[in-house]
Amino acid sequence: MNVSTDESAAASFLGRNQFLIYRLFSLSGLVPVGAFLVVHLLTNASILGGAESFQGRVDLIHSLGALLVPVEIAFIFLPILFHATVGFMIIAGGLPNVGSYPYAGNIRYTLQRATGMIAFAFIVWHLIHLHWLGAPVRGTALPGFDPHHASSTLAVALGSMVMNLLYAIGMLAAVYHFANGLWSLGITWGLWTSPAAMRRANWVSVAVGAVLAAAGLGSLVGARRVDVEAARAMEGRREEMRRMLEGEVPLPSARTMETAVEPRPVESPRTGT
Repeated sequence: MNVSTDESAAASFLGRNQFLIYRLFSLSGLVPVGAFLVVHLLTNASILGGAESFQGRVDLIHSLGALLVPVEIAFIFLPILFHATVGFMIIAGGLPNVGSYPYAGNIRYTLQRATGMIAFAFIVWHLIHLHWLGAPVRGTALPGFDPHHASSTLAVALGSMVMNLLYAIGMLAAVYHFANGLWSLGITWGLWTSPAAMRRANWVSVAVGAVLAAAGLGSLVGARRVDVEAARAMEGRREEMRRMLEGEVPLPSARTMETAVEPRPVESPRTGT
């Protein structure tokens, strides 16, 4: 089969199933991709409450153990890949015309496509930089993220202003893409069709975007405020406790604990003669 025949078959398949593909594309932007974005940004913002607060939330996620990898693949990576693939196909099928028709709806359409491409590039970089998937690519050239030393490794990885700027741009692009997508999703699914309903939905999407942008930017500020040495000491204590609870190291004996807390005798002060 030649290339033109393959392209015709693909176009025919997309044409026959366009309604379903667009509905799944729209839905995947809300659940699970959008839901993950919300949880991820709010979890990261917990670093504003201190290094131990952030470490506790990371530990909660990683308490899934061996289930974490298949959960991430099934509910995060595959939906993101599907959403991005269909999104790029939509972009390839049209050209931006914001210069010719500079009305608000067309500007939003263009920004939605542009932020989608920026967000996808940012996600790829984020996986390389701070995720276990990127470890083989990252090597030792970049400081990575250790979930058992979450605050200190995050602070080191985001230590430069350039890195903070790149993350701010990528995060804001992802937030805009999601928040504006909420508004267009309601139109796609017929949830708001009147001009008044669209205006109300617009304010909801603005509010959602503002909250998530604040959380994302706040997490960058919180990471820069981390006392790395103090965070490492706290993480070391938590790691030692975790290893004890999981049986990797023996628990201290009762005698050892008694000795550790046994009060020393108080010496009477000497009196002068």
